[in-house]
Amino acid sequence: MKLADARPSPLPFPGHGAVYWNLTVPELVEHAVRRREGMLAEGGVFVAVTAPHTGRSPQDKFVAEDPEVVDHVWWGPVNQPIAPEVFAALRDHAFRWAASRDLYVQDVAVGAHPRYQVSVRVITELAWHSLFTRHLFRRPEGVQPAVQPPAFTVLCLPSCRAHPARHGTRSETFIALSFTQGLVLIGGTLYAGEIKKSVFTLMNYLLPQRGVASMHCAANVGPDGGSALFFGLSGTGKTSLSTDPERRLVGDDEHGWADDGIFNLEGGCYAKVIRLSPEAEPEIYATTRRFATVLENVVVDPLTRELDLHDDRITENTRAAYPLTYLSQVVPEGRAPHPTDVVFLTADAFGVLPPIARLDADQALYHFLSGYTAKVAGTEKGVRDPQATFSACFGAPFLPLPPARYAELLGERLRRHRVRVWLVNTGWTRGPFGVGQRIPIQYTRAMVRAALSGALEGVPYWEEHRFRLRVPERVPGVPEDVLVPRNTWPDPRAYDDQARKLARMFAQNFERFAGQVPPSVKHAGPDPDA
Repeated sequence: MKLADARPSPLPFPGHGAVYWNLTVPELVEHAVRRREGMLAEGGVFVAVTAPHTGRSPQDKFVAEDPEVVDHVWWGPVNQPIAPEVFAALRDHAFRWAASRDLYVQDVAVGAHPRYQVSVRVITELAWHSLFTRHLFRRPEGVQPAVQPPAFTVLCLPSCRAHPARHGTRSETFIALSFTQGLVLIGGTLYAGEIKKSVFTLMNYLLPQRGVASMHCAANVGPDGGSALFFGLSGTGKTSLSTDPERRLVGDDEHGWADDGIFNLEGGCYAKVIRLSPEAEPEIYATTRRFATVLENVVVDPLTRELDLHDDRITENTRAAYPLTYLSQVVPEGRAPHPTDVVFLTADAFGVLPPIARLDADQALYHFLSGYTAKVAGTEKGVRDPQATFSACFGAPFLPLPPARYAELLGERLRRHRVRVWLVNTGWTRGPFGVGQRIPIQYTRAMVRAALSGALEGVPYWEEHRFRLRVPERVPGVPEDVLVPRNTWPDPRAYDDQARKLARMFAQNFERFAGQVPPSVKHAGPDPDA
């Protein structure tokens, strides 16, 4: 038992139960099991159920409208304002709640680059949330955590619920941030991803002010030392494609791009594991059998403790949290040179985008600000239309500043370092969702490897006019008909109708950015009338 009652300035509130400071991974597993917060399954993984919240609650996220930040924050549905005095009332409510409970504290570092590293103290009422935190973030070196105050504090109290009438919240669930107080309050939800993404939001506020591009992307390094970035929303294959046995992983989700290269913000991975395949994703699959990996909402046989990664009865959003050291091919220092390539991933369920295309600088900014992918409806009886999703910068829910600021930083680096940019569709071919089929991951891997190796530099390209994309005519290991989506459809006219529909969606979505970018960027997108 590690208590901190006698240590100076331990917590931001007086009075509390036992406080467990920086417990090790085995200790945290012991505590979580003893407290019945979840169960151990095969391989020694820890499985927790977070229902009813099996994902983030973006409508319950608020930002304190402090005078110091009011002119900088991108206010709206992503960053809902909460008055400073209301935030203070919610803070006091959470502090009183925490004061009567045993707590777990992890002092972590965010950012592998020492010049931009930020100290964060994560205080939780659950041991497994502390384990999650220890997996996901970096361990600070040469720091006496209980003595030195952190730059930011995250207080996560799932059992604490807000009173909407008193605290200005939508429901009993709350994720409230104050950039000026350096404080995040989380309550009413067990979903551990709220911790991770709140810290990312903090970094997305701090890094651009220091001239660093903060990015929702994965990164890896090839045998020649060249690095690549992979942007993409959930379900597009960001983690799977960046975790390549032929390349070393820098990180799977969050990075900064400074004047001297890229760096990982985290020290672990948070991968989707629904229907994970040991053949297609052997490295990630292996982590689901490693001691102390945290699995969220994965179905477990209560008698045999066997996992069923294909069972989605709790949620499609099953997750695994594990340290990068659980993978064999990683960059332990979390830093890499300036990228040679940037890959934008989209899972186009309309089945019309080519599986790979080369983008110029203006197109890169257009697609970065668009952040397109498509979600498919449930697979219940009957086929439903896909739903287009546009998330600015491939991470709108985590952007406290206007998207144009992140695009400005990225665009400047793409031009300065002459980075190749690719749009890769990991979605459907031979028809839309419900008719066609998902592009096989082996084809996508072959295309990405060819792009990153430079093998597509000398091949001829054809022009796709409606989406204004340059598509290679040949890619090693990929059938040529796959590269021309219209030719794969049984009815080319149906393809044209679907393509025109998607192009209109792009154009309508981009209208909100039209006044914030040069005309060349606005006109780099799809042409619905082509």
